Amino acid sequence: MSKIGSAIYEIHHIDAIAARDQWVNKVHPLVKLVLTVFYITVVVSFQKYDVAGLLGMAVYPLALFLLSEVSFGDSLKRLKLVLPLVCFVGILNPFLDRNYVEIDGVVFNAGILSMITLIMKGVFSVFASYLLIATTSIEKLCYAFRLLHVPKILVTQILLTYRYITVLLAEVNRVTQAYALRAPNQKGIHFKVWGSLTGQILLRSMDRANVVYESMNLRGYHGEFQYVGEKIRLSWKDVCYMVIWGGIFILFRNIPVIPVIGNAVGGLFL
Repeated sequence: MSKIGSAIYEIHHIDAIAARDQWVNKVHPLVKLVLTVFYITVVVSFQKYDVAGLLGMAVYPLALFLLSEVSFGDSLKRLKLVLPLVCFVGILNPFLDRNYVEIDGVVFNAGILSMITLIMKGVFSVFASYLLIATTSIEKLCYAFRLLHVPKILVTQILLTYRYITVLLAEVNRVTQAYALRAPNQKGIHFKVWGSLTGQILLRSMDRANVVYESMNLRGYHGEFQYVGEKIRLSWKDVCYMVIWGGIFILFRNIPVIPVIGNAVGGLFL
């Protein structure tokens, strides 16, 4: 399978995961969107040397992986390009921050602590965003955006871009396959035909866009889609889900739960 074909498959696979009949998938999309934003905000707010406190925030993505039954291994494969970039952001901290920090009588290199903290913040935020997409369809996410009064033109742009990126990728795949059949002994696409192939892809995309827009008008499109989420009502379970997780985030932000648990467990064996 080509790289473009793999990309198309991954997009359809994510849609299939988001459409599964799991309990987490049925939680109101607005609740999951607000919780994700709140979680990322809390994660980012930790001090740059607070590794122990930040470690407790791993409970949210770990719990979602278990509840949604999303494969952690497959998630790592899909995020293999994003996670190294996130980790690379703080790799220079040990060289830039040469101070030392004393924690419980132990002296640590401040640069290493800040690097670990920055990496953890990025990884946790990426996983939280990925799990939101993996448990919520794009239609429900767009509905949640409209409930937050995000401009409808922006929401429509997000929805159409996500939905028809596969159409564009399919057109690119056809063009590249046709070129490969006409130049079987050539590796890749010669730079002399980059301009003409790009023009062909652009023209084919514009033709498909006109067909899509005409179909939308025939189905009664008047500037805003009727989202599937409009049939969803906010239940007491959704409210409890948001309150419980929100309380956990606030608790873990103000109390270093992991060190407290470690000290309590250590005290039982002394």
